[in-house]
Amino acid sequence: MKKYLLIISLAFSSILSAQSPIEVGQMQFNGGFGFSNYGLPVYVGLDYGLMDDISIGGEFSFRNYNDNFFGSKYKHTIIGISANGNYHFNTLLDLESKYDVYAGINIGFYVWSSSNNYPGGGASGLGLGLQIGGRYYFTENWGINLEIGGGNAASGGKIGVSYRF
Repeated sequence: MKKYLLIISLAFSSILSAQSPIEVGQMQFNGGFGFSNYGLPVYVGLDYGLMDDISIGGEFSFRNYNDNFFGSKYKHTIIGISANGNYHFNTLLDLESKYDVYAGINIGFYVWSSSNNYPGGGASGLGLGLQIGGRYYFTENWGINLEIGGGNAASGGKIGVSYRF
C-alpha cells in the first residue's frame, strides 16, 4: 500500500511541476519569417494565456514577390490577418517550462493583390487551417519557435522568436 501511495504522490508532484509555457493572463509576442515558394512571408503575432494549457492569439503577415508570366512582369502582395487558438501539451507530456509543444487551429482573412491585371490574381479570401509547433526558451522570456501548418498567408511553416511577458 505504501508503494502505491508513493508512486501516486510522485506522479502527482511531477504533473504539478510541469508548467504551462504561457500562464493564465500572460502574453507572448512572436515574430519571424515563413516558408513559401512565393516570396518570403514576414509575420508578427501576440498570444494570450486564456486557461491552463490554452492560448488564443492574433497574427499579421505580409509577403510580396515578383513573377514573369508569358513575358509580362507582375508584382504580388499578400497581407493576412488571422486569429488562432492553441493547446499546449506541456502538462500532459510533463515537459519543463523552457519547452513548449502546441497544436491548434487558425482562421483568417488574406488580401492578395497583383499589378498589371495579372490573370487569375488579385483574390482575397478566408483561410482556415491547423498548426503544430514548438518553442525552446533559452532565457526566462526569450525563445525560438518553429511551426508547420496551413491556412494563413505564411502557409507551410514559420520560424522566429518569441518573447513572453
